[in-house]
Amino acid sequence: MTQRIPARAVLLDMDGTLVDSTAVVERLWLEWAQPHGLDPQRVLQVVHGRQGHQSMAILLPERDHAINLAENAEMLAREAADVDGVVAIGGAQQLLSALERHPHAIVTSANVALMTARMEAAGLAVPDLTITAESVTASKPHPEGFLKAASLLGVEPADCVVFEDSPPASRRGSPPVCAWSASAGQRRRTARPTRSTT
Repeated sequence: MTQRIPARAVLLDMDGTLVDSTAVVERLWLEWAQPHGLDPQRVLQVVHGRQGHQSMAILLPERDHAINLAENAEMLAREAADVDGVVAIGGAQQLLSALERHPHAIVTSANVALMTARMEAAGLAVPDLTITAESVTASKPHPEGFLKAASLLGVEPADCVVFEDSPPASRRGSPPVCAWSASAGQRRRTARPTRSTT
């Protein structure tokens, strides 16, 4: 049965929600992890839904963060240059087309270059408003990106619906935001009010 959820704006994650970039993300991050002797399963649990330097800090907590920032810049460049296997998730184009006349934005941990490369590779149009790594001071799962998008759209956070595939980010959306979870190849509704813990 179809359920209607009233909202004035839609906030969209990119990777895992509009674009399936799993192949390239896992390939490049496992290459990065190998010299550090990190457990591949642990790496894949951490890297989705966060900026790279934050993932590195979690995986290598004793390491100087300046190294993480430098390596993250290198990782972003590699990811933007490698779009082999990047495809649109089923229904993404239809969703973006349906939202053209309504307030919406992408909120992603990717930087502008990476977001643009992946959206182009997937054949998807980039919305007028995008919140990228350059737009925020705190990485997901912190809600700053969602809150900023809502503010720029002129909409209260409570009047937004978030499409987000990363559980940490959807749990800490905007207070109170109705969060939806989407994964590559299918959409799983977890619509529920969520409140920031910050």
